[in-house]
Amino acid sequence: MRTYAFKVVVEPDEDRWFAYCPALEKQGAATWGHTKEEAFKNIQEVVEMVVEEFIEDGEPLSEIPEQWVHIFPEPQAVVTI
Repeated sequence: MRTYAFKVVVEPDEDRWFAYCPALEKQGAATWGHTKEEAFKNIQEVVEMVVEEFIEDGEPLSEIPEQWVHIFPEPQAVVTI
């Protein structure tokens, strides 16, 4: 079991909030929400789905630049406040 901590960006976009994960944007890791919190929750779900696809397909996540992801070899509790 490993823990992956990805950098995400959440920013205002007209009347809503846009969120994306730079490391996984090519794989579709982008979403939006009516509030900043909703956009953040949505991008967490999208990142999890993309990472699960990587693992199912046997693709290495270790090729993602370190500036966008931190990989821990053991389980971690990650909290964003």
